[in-house]
Amino acid sequence: MKLTVWNGKTKQVCTVSEEMYLSEALAQCGMPLDLPCAGNGRCGKCRVTAKGSLSPLSSEEKKLLTEEDIAAGIRLSCRTRITGDAEVVLQQKSDISIIQTDAVSRSFERDEATGYSAAVDIGTTTVAAVLIDLSSGEELAYACEQNPQEKFGADVISRIERSLDGDGPAMAEAVQQCIERLLTELSQKSGVAGEIFQRVVITGNTTMLYLLTNRDVDCLSHAPFDADELFGKTVPLRFTAAPNAECYLTRCNSAFVGGDITTAVLASGIAEDTKTALLIDVGTNGEIALIHNGKMYCSSTAAGPALEGAGIYMGMSALGGAIRRIWLDENEIKTETVGDLPDAGICGSGVIDAVALLLKIGAVDETGLLLEEDHSYTDHMDEAGSTLAFRFGKNTLFTQKDIRAVQLAKAAICAGICTLLHEAGLTPEKVERFVIAGGFGSHISVENAAVIGLFPKELVQKAEVLGNAALEGAAMLLQKKSFYTEAEQIAERMETVDLSSNPYFSDQYMESMMFEIPEL
Repeated sequence: MKLTVWNGKTKQVCTVSEEMYLSEALAQCGMPLDLPCAGNGRCGKCRVTAKGSLSPLSSEEKKLLTEEDIAAGIRLSCRTRITGDAEVVLQQKSDISIIQTDAVSRSFERDEATGYSAAVDIGTTTVAAVLIDLSSGEELAYACEQNPQEKFGADVISRIERSLDGDGPAMAEAVQQCIERLLTELSQKSGVAGEIFQRVVITGNTTMLYLLTNRDVDCLSHAPFDADELFGKTVPLRFTAAPNAECYLTRCNSAFVGGDITTAVLASGIAEDTKTALLIDVGTNGEIALIHNGKMYCSSTAAGPALEGAGIYMGMSALGGAIRRIWLDENEIKTETVGDLPDAGICGSGVIDAVALLLKIGAVDETGLLLEEDHSYTDHMDEAGSTLAFRFGKNTLFTQKDIRAVQLAKAAICAGICTLLHEAGLTPEKVERFVIAGGFGSHISVENAAVIGLFPKELVQKAEVLGNAALEGAAMLLQKKSFYTEAEQIAERMETVDLSSNPYFSDQYMESMMFEIPEL
């Protein structure tokens, strides 16, 4: 069978020996697509335009595609099988937008040193890297790329399942090759030869570090979730882009509180502060650290990918055309997209704004129900298949199911925060510093995050946005040897609060599902 693939202006023809899903055939042809739901037909993100000998529309396609989509030849590649000669046109993406990396980190005195080393943060969604001049501490170059493991699943649970199913080596190779490309880019941008890079410090959550090193993830997949490796050591990983650099993986605390929280805490300085401080890293895994009276608590909530745009009907990463900001201007709904391009979907920061605005204008009630009537913006109401939706911009639909996904995510994070505060005998008013870490946290409206209930509203005035503090902390390790010991002590000092078996968390989770209607 012959498969013709159009990717922009280029055409590639390849041979497919047997019937298989288009997503599998495209991967064989060297053009793998992102599969945020691991190819289970739940997210609808692997759309292609296809014609030829193809399987009939699946039940998932009939559910996720509109009549207009179907008429235009749109198919879900993970649910459509090639049965003979076929032609596919891939949807085009812009380059990933620059993610804010300037973190307001603690000041410190560097060791006297010369040379160059790199720090890497493996996020579930994005992998970022920075090159450091050890003599001055200057950041010479920065590079980032979407985590290529996304095609195996949008969250750690999906990727753990795929690893257990035998895809561990493929995921390890994917992220290692990603780091290779980023190191090459750092060298090219800075003019510093990769051969003289001395060290690469890699941080990330526990699952990301397991998948990087192709370690058996079985212990992360079931209770009691006891990680059999917490890293904090040099490992035998070598990159051809930096052939002489040794590789160090940062220390994790537990199965779901990883090295990225260790380095974020290091960068924030909350561990050495006498103030009661709360740090959150909002992402697929909402990780939380609280320090009070010298004791440090931590936890991780399974928030899901909705707040990063995944699992949302028209969700996307912060690529060109993604709605990233929504607001009211004299009662008119305004949107801003990445690159000021026509809207093609919505990314994480836009998701927060969307729900906050729907609450403000009365289009969503306290239960999360999207209202077709009884508000002043009924002309924005639409349908996505059989699901009620609200239209933002010209093209982007935000559905009832999207609102439910946000409810689940915000409830998990807010309940996690409240549970840690409860463990320490605190109320939100007692928190003196509130630190929001992570690339995603750099772009959200803190006020709108509080409006939707992502965290208690009492914390808004105390919020500090650190940017990618995990990457900043990894870079700090390169510049002061004593930080390795300090990071290890931070990881050992954190007391993990198991939310899965905590009755207070369960109660708070149910309570946090509700929205509070704000006043305009």
